[in-house]
Amino acid sequence: MERCKTVIGRDRVTFRSLVEEGLDRVLSERTERKPFKLKAVPFRGGGFQPGFNDSDWPLIRDAAYEGRGS
Repeated sequence: MERCKTVIGRDRVTFRSLVEEGLDRVLSERTERKPFKLKAVPFRGGGFQPGFNDSDWPLIRDAAYEGRGS
């Protein structure tokens, strides 16, 4: 708030106009951002380990956490 008071006094603006300017900047930045896109990271190999090719997620998850609780 001290910085607000300093800017208000120095620039002769109202608190309301300062808040509106700040909100305008924040909202503009948000609309300009590109949506996050996860980059594909291929790896060598033939896919799933034998026995998991046609498995569903619960089976894969249980195997991953086997002995560690799930």
